[in-house]
Amino acid sequence: MAVAQTKQEKESEDCSLLPLVHDIIKCIDKDSQDIHQELAKLRTKIQEAREQISNMPGIDTSPEEQQQQLASLRDQVRTKNQLLQKYKSLCMFEVPKAS
Repeated sequence: MAVAQTKQEKESEDCSLLPLVHDIIKCIDKDSQDIHQELAKLRTKIQEAREQISNMPGIDTSPEEQQQQLASLRDQVRTKNQLLQKYKSLCMFEVPKAS
Protein backbone atom coordinates (compact mmCIF):
# COMPACT_ATOMS: atom_id res chain seq x y z
CA MET A 1 0.00 0.00 0.00
CA ALA A 2 2.82 2.39 0.86
CA VAL A 3 4.52 1.63 -2.46
CA ALA A 4 1.35 2.49 -4.37
CA GLN A 5 1.00 5.69 -2.38
CA THR A 6 4.56 6.83 -3.06
CA LYS A 7 4.15 6.00 -6.75
CA GLN A 8 0.98 8.08 -6.88
CA GLU A 9 2.68 10.97 -5.07
CA LYS A 10 5.62 10.75 -7.47
CA GLU A 11 3.30 10.84 -10.47
CA SER A 12 1.42 13.85 -9.12
CA GLU A 13 4.70 15.70 -8.53
CA ASP A 14 5.93 14.83 -12.01
CA CYS A 15 3.03 16.64 -13.69
CA SER A 16 4.42 20.11 -13.16
CA LEU A 17 5.72 21.67 -16.36
CA LEU A 18 6.59 25.04 -14.85
CA PRO A 19 10.13 24.14 -13.71
CA LEU A 20 10.97 22.97 -17.21
CA VAL A 21 9.50 26.11 -18.78
CA HIS A 22 11.49 28.18 -16.29
CA ASP A 23 14.70 26.37 -17.27
CA ILE A 24 13.95 26.98 -20.95
CA ILE A 25 13.42 30.68 -20.32
CA LYS A 26 16.69 30.86 -18.39
CA CYS A 27 18.48 29.19 -21.31
CA ILE A 28 16.97 31.70 -23.72
CA ASP A 29 18.06 34.61 -21.51
CA LYS A 30 21.62 33.26 -21.31
CA ASP A 31 21.77 32.33 -25.02
CA SER A 32 22.75 28.87 -23.84
CA GLN A 33 23.17 25.88 -26.13
CA ASP A 34 21.35 23.71 -23.57
CA ILE A 35 17.99 24.91 -24.85
CA HIS A 36 17.60 21.91 -27.16
CA GLN A 37 18.18 19.58 -24.24
CA GLU A 38 15.64 21.47 -22.11
CA LEU A 39 13.09 21.42 -24.94
CA ALA A 40 13.57 17.66 -25.29
CA LYS A 41 12.87 17.29 -21.55
CA LEU A 42 9.68 19.32 -21.96
CA ARG A 43 8.56 17.21 -24.93
CA THR A 44 9.20 14.04 -22.93
CA LYS A 45 7.24 15.38 -19.95
CA ILE A 46 4.29 16.34 -22.18
CA GLN A 47 4.32 12.88 -23.78
CA GLU A 48 4.33 11.25 -20.31
CA ALA A 49 1.37 13.43 -19.30
CA ARG A 50 -0.51 12.37 -22.43
CA GLU A 51 0.13 8.72 -21.62
CA GLN A 52 -1.07 9.20 -18.04
CA ILE A 53 -4.24 10.85 -19.30
CA SER A 54 -4.93 8.08 -21.79
CA ASN A 55 -4.48 5.49 -19.00
CA MET A 56 -6.95 7.17 -16.65
CA PRO A 57 -9.99 5.06 -15.78
CA GLY A 58 -13.16 6.23 -17.50
CA ILE A 59 -11.40 8.32 -20.12
CA ASP A 60 -13.11 6.28 -22.84
CA THR A 61 -16.56 6.93 -21.35
CA SER A 62 -18.65 9.62 -23.03
CA PRO A 63 -20.05 12.52 -20.97
CA GLU A 64 -23.57 11.14 -21.44
CA GLU A 65 -22.51 7.74 -20.09
CA GLN A 66 -20.81 9.45 -17.16
CA GLN A 67 -24.01 11.37 -16.40
CA GLN A 68 -26.00 8.13 -16.51
CA GLN A 69 -23.54 6.44 -14.15
CA LEU A 70 -23.68 9.43 -11.82
CA ALA A 71 -27.49 9.40 -11.78
CA SER A 72 -27.48 5.66 -11.09
CA LEU A 73 -25.02 6.04 -8.22
CA ARG A 74 -27.04 8.90 -6.73
CA ASP A 75 -30.17 6.74 -6.88
CA GLN A 76 -28.30 3.96 -5.10
CA VAL A 77 -27.15 6.35 -2.36
CA ARG A 78 -30.67 7.73 -1.97
CA THR A 79 -32.12 4.22 -1.68
CA LYS A 80 -29.49 3.15 0.85
CA ASN A 81 -30.08 6.28 2.93
CA GLN A 82 -33.80 5.57 2.95
CA LEU A 83 -33.15 2.00 4.06
CA LEU A 84 -30.86 3.21 6.82
CA GLN A 85 -33.51 5.62 8.06
CA LYS A 86 -36.11 2.87 7.96
CA TYR A 87 -33.91 0.48 9.96
CA LYS A 88 -33.07 3.19 12.46
CA SER A 89 -36.73 3.88 13.03
CA LEU A 90 -37.45 0.20 13.73
CA CYS A 91 -35.48 0.43 17.00
CA MET A 92 -34.57 -3.23 16.82
CA PHE A 93 -31.23 -2.44 18.33
CA GLU A 94 -29.99 0.26 20.60
CA VAL A 95 -27.59 2.72 19.04
CA PRO A 96 -24.91 3.92 21.48
CA LYS A 97 -24.92 7.69 21.79
CA ALA A 98 -21.71 9.59 21.44
CA SER A 99 -20.62 11.15 24.72
